[in-house]
Amino acid sequence: MSSLTRLATQVSEVADGLCAYLDASPSPFHAVHAAQQLLTDAGFTELDETSPTPSAPGHYVVRRGGSLIAWSTAHLPADRPAHTAYRVVGAHTDSPNLRIKPQPDWTRAGWQMLGVEVYGGALTNSWLDRDLGLSGRVAVRDATAPHGISQLLWRCDDPLLRVSQLAIHLDRTVRSEGLKLNDQDHLAPHWSTGTEASTFRDWLAGQVDVAPEDLLGFDAMTHDLTPARRIGGEGELVASARLDNLATSYAAVRALLQAVAAPGEAASVPVVVLFDHEEVGSTSERGAQSTFLPSWLERIVLAAGGTREDYWRALAGSVIASGDMAHATHPNYADRHEPGHPILMNGGPVLKVNTNLRYATDSVGAAAFTLACEQAGVPMQTFVTRSDLPCGSTVGPMTSALTGATTVDFGAPVLSMHSTREICGTLDQAGYAAALAAFLSPA
Repeated sequence: MSSLTRLATQVSEVADGLCAYLDASPSPFHAVHAAQQLLTDAGFTELDETSPTPSAPGHYVVRRGGSLIAWSTAHLPADRPAHTAYRVVGAHTDSPNLRIKPQPDWTRAGWQMLGVEVYGGALTNSWLDRDLGLSGRVAVRDATAPHGISQLLWRCDDPLLRVSQLAIHLDRTVRSEGLKLNDQDHLAPHWSTGTEASTFRDWLAGQVDVAPEDLLGFDAMTHDLTPARRIGGEGELVASARLDNLATSYAAVRALLQAVAAPGEAASVPVVVLFDHEEVGSTSERGAQSTFLPSWLERIVLAAGGTREDYWRALAGSVIASGDMAHATHPNYADRHEPGHPILMNGGPVLKVNTNLRYATDSVGAAAFTLACEQAGVPMQTFVTRSDLPCGSTVGPMTSALTGATTVDFGAPVLSMHSTREICGTLDQAGYAAALAAFLSPA
């Protein structure tokens, strides 16, 4: 069976798996939990960061809040040197949304409202007139837990909230001048009428079945309740929230599972790392600018009997692929794209290049990703932003700077990036996962 024929047979499987993953992941915490579940179901062992790093060969996964790292040493030669290089695929788990403020309750015009803050570069108009649920993580009092605190995931898929748009009769300029939203005044969702509603903290305590005084903190965010689904005349597209960047997260986990299932010995250590907080700059204890990735890469070397010298030698031979979704050429706004680099939906994975290093790609990294696409038998496209438009960025430049490893930025085509509802191609997702599997286990 040829690579392209095999890829075609995987399209529905990958698309359906992606939809299931998206629906299971309304928050970064849930996205990491769902990814960890895929990995442990396939034989990965979850580790506690405070425990020693295993020296025995195996498949391992670690969670830190909305971030995750997984790797395998099971198929390396028994006499592998401690400075064995890494092949790393990185992505991020967070997406722009509306997040609940610490003291969110207020009333206006007979409505119970919740104060929210816009997280990341959201297309705020896309949050209007939608049924919204809530999800996230809470910290609760627990005398039996370390530091007296337990962490719990929670989600409510009831249609709790709505941000209602102003009727056109009350804003006649909206058609001629466009919609103008003030984040403070116009994006607060309402969730009840009257004055008898419980406070948000009381409601949330009931959701996780603790007394309000035992609810010590929360990370709460809104999510659109429309499920992920196949659309298009032939079902060739996936429409969903959070494709940026959970589509890459899913492809990366799937690629790791495929890479570790391949027969034969591996020449490098395959690693997948999923970071939180990319949409707001990555500066946190679990973002791409943290020590999360380099510290675990070093721990793996030390557990194998290596030294810090071996760690730096391993990094010198490593390659990192930083994955984030890429802008497909928009048919209604084709002039907003670089004319020499059209990006077609279902046209294949996308190499991302920017000479001002908003992407980390250089010729060596580009060559590594090109070879991976060739090995997988999938076509590759190249994205460059217009010279008169600013370019977005990714976790690539910061992971490259922190590790000193050769790094390449790549993606898969998407439209409506940062909307509550984005679309990508089903064929692209199968090709994405196949290319990443080849990258993690180069021929």
